Amino acid sequence: MQDADLLRYSRHILLNDIGITGQQAILDARVLIVGAGGLGSPVALYLAASGVGYISIADNDSVDLSNLQRQIIHQHNAIGQNKALSSATSIQLLNPNTHINAITERLSGSALAQQVAAHDIIIDASDNFTTRHAINRACVTHRKPLVSGAAVRFDGQVTVFDLRQEDSPCYHCLYPDNGAEDEIRCSENGVFSPLVGIIGATQAAEALKLITGAGTTLNGRLLLLDALDMQWRSIKLKRDANCAVCGKKPPNHNYTIPKN
Repeated sequence: MQDADLLRYSRHILLNDIGITGQQAILDARVLIVGAGGLGSPVALYLAASGVGYISIADNDSVDLSNLQRQIIHQHNAIGQNKALSSATSIQLLNPNTHINAITERLSGSALAQQVAAHDIIIDASDNFTTRHAINRACVTHRKPLVSGAAVRFDGQVTVFDLRQEDSPCYHCLYPDNGAEDEIRCSENGVFSPLVGIIGATQAAEALKLITGAGTTLNGRLLLLDALDMQWRSIKLKRDANCAVCGKKPPNHNYTIPKN
């Protein structure tokens, strides 16, 4: 760690639960963020500001004017540009020492599995069940910690599936992939702008705790936020022994995301 790093990250280093050792772990970490929208924006910015050394951010969508109400990583002049590339530009301006890998394709199949295997922490900042289940299956296979978040209207949720732990539930334990889920999208239902910031910042905090070993993560707990009344609820999660993905049955290794 150079003198400039000691100054830049001094407020982390002053924390006994992080210190120099924890900050070095952050500098050495590799994080994959799937989705560069409302949730991915604060996640990427906070992780880069904190000094995460290698961030891959994947999104095949382009910046639209309607995104700018909440997707704070994108500037007005990025309208029409790929979101992963736009995010990379903003991150480099914030912290030029962070290496950014902008993935402009929709991660699916073997490409998704390879990216999950190559990173230490996976952040699910996507906006649909199909992608979330594919990410979860890849994380279960490669035993990677998954930080999951969702936000729509005034309701948000965040949790951690630390799949390095034998007793950790997975996303499929919480939301079984039976094809009956109803997608609730921001484009159809709206979303309160600061809500995605709150949930995304919480995802970033959980990722940093996983990296440094500080505190207790949300593994085994689901946090639910009602931003209209600003009330949090915590629900305990348990692993489903009969889960088709992480349970005793033969795992589902299909990471393919069908095209829209």
